[in-house]
Amino acid sequence: MTRFATTLACQLADAVPEAAPFIEKAVKAKPGLLKSNLVAQLRHLVYEPFKAAAKRGRLLKTSLLKGPFLIVIDGLDECEDRQDVQAFIDDMLEFFKKNPLVPLRVFITSRVEQHIQSHLKNGQVRLENLINHCSRDDIDTFMRTCFEAEKERNPIINSYIRKQGDWPTKKDRDLLVDHIGGSFIFASALFKYIVDPTDNQSTPMDRLPHTLNMNPGLDTLYARTLSRSQDLPHSSNIISTLALLFEPLPIVGFAELLGIESFEVVRVLVNLQAIIHIPGTDDLPVTMCHTSLRDFLTTESRSGHFFAPPRFHAYLADRCRDTEKEQRSGTAVALYIVDHFEKHLDVTYAHILANSRNFPYFSDIISTITLLPEPLSIAEIADLLCVKASDVSQVVASLRELIDSPGIDEDGPVIIRHTSLRDFLASATRSSTFFVSPSYHLKLSYHYFSLKLEHRLNDIPSSPVTRNSHWGCEYHLVQYLKTSSEQSILAKLKQLLPDQNLSYHFYLFTFIFFWLFGDPPDHRPQQVWFALTKCIESLALGLESDPAPDRWLQARLCWLSGISSIYMSGGYAYRSKIHQEQATTLQRDVGRIGKAIREKVFMDFSRL
Repeated sequence: MTRFATTLACQLADAVPEAAPFIEKAVKAKPGLLKSNLVAQLRHLVYEPFKAAAKRGRLLKTSLLKGPFLIVIDGLDECEDRQDVQAFIDDMLEFFKKNPLVPLRVFITSRVEQHIQSHLKNGQVRLENLINHCSRDDIDTFMRTCFEAEKERNPIINSYIRKQGDWPTKKDRDLLVDHIGGSFIFASALFKYIVDPTDNQSTPMDRLPHTLNMNPGLDTLYARTLSRSQDLPHSSNIISTLALLFEPLPIVGFAELLGIESFEVVRVLVNLQAIIHIPGTDDLPVTMCHTSLRDFLTTESRSGHFFAPPRFHAYLADRCRDTEKEQRSGTAVALYIVDHFEKHLDVTYAHILANSRNFPYFSDIISTITLLPEPLSIAEIADLLCVKASDVSQVVASLRELIDSPGIDEDGPVIIRHTSLRDFLASATRSSTFFVSPSYHLKLSYHYFSLKLEHRLNDIPSSPVTRNSHWGCEYHLVQYLKTSSEQSILAKLKQLLPDQNLSYHFYLFTFIFFWLFGDPPDHRPQQVWFALTKCIESLALGLESDPAPDRWLQARLCWLSGISSIYMSGGYAYRSKIHQEQATTLQRDVGRIGKAIREKVFMDFSRL
């Protein structure tokens, strides 16, 4: 600012020669003027000489015809002496207040610095927020002009256009302009790369698509700028919020969401105006100058300690939940929560689950925990899935941010901490690869059945899981039927239960029997005889595949029908015609059942 007044005086003398004698007169009259304070220099070297010159005939006529003269001060915030900047603004406003008819105006551009903005908030000043003036059209004009000029002098491009049509197409240019954002430096660099005359290995048409993946190379600028605020209170949270928001928020929105004061947000962001746009008022959104800033902040290898980790989405989700409880309506944050709260949850859940997905049996364990109607302990989940308790414990421990669980040797249940996780996993569109399909109910039903069968046939001591196996098998079977079409049921059975062993055949028999005769009646098959044929065939295959007939002497299998028989008190019956082929198949399978029974030893199937 020490050269500010003399610079303006020099340019005034060049632009308005009539003012030069008055400037010279002031310097001679006050020998110490060039060493005096800024306000005195502006008064005697700029304002008063212009005021005197404006009274002259030519200048007066010019201002009447063309309007007032204009002083343009670009980047006032770059001046380091804040007190002199404030003194300049105050003195300027005072001069125009006393001399409203002087044909002179001052046009100032500046970032939103507090020491400037607070002094410019005056009735004499017209404030214009440049956040409302997008530079995209300017970038588009710049790129279009550059390409047009290159077409005229580049024979390769001309040859391509003659055969293929105009280049670049409007679609390609729009993609390029969107990628550039608002940075003219980046635009210039990309254009030079595209038309690089020294690159003989590729053509401009080949290079243009590559530019859409190019980084503008602003990492040094980003790091240097962010370091200005890194030691301020709440700096890390404010910058991470800026990086991870799904929609820009105003300063008051940052403050409300983070539970801090607006001035604390301004204090951090005001130092970052080389890389972000801060509006002139607290109720307009704060935006990034270029989208590459978000890429920088979300890539740890590039941003280092400025990195905005995915886990910060969990903090933002918690803050959304807490803010929602305050029941504020109509605020920017209230509207943001409605549209984006769920997205922060989704990113949080996906990130945490991704860190655990490579553990053994992860998919089975998380599907089981999600679909169980009542939580089980680690040991019980391991028993149900026939895996080691240590495998279950490893997965559960890795998800401790989402799941409450006791230790591996304790009997307490494994509980999903919040129902929103279950909602996330149950939605294919939200959870993507972590989706827990309702068809997994079929696997759980089969697991319960297999445990019970193994317990009965091999005289294995019972456990809490086997004691509840009837109920568990039935519950998950019903849930599966409720969510599946008839056409997909038998196909799913083979897809989910690939091992065609004794358990499979007996389970298939029990499943179809329940489907045919059990509750709920709304989900019974329409293709009755096809289902009945499969049911009888499964029983025959089960009896034929048993390698150890002696076990039949030790255990009664009438329990196989227990799941279904308790629902048959209504005496439900099918009435439908049967074709000769179907009757023959049924007769054959019943014969197979009789033969298997006779071969293995007699059993009482009267209750089946």
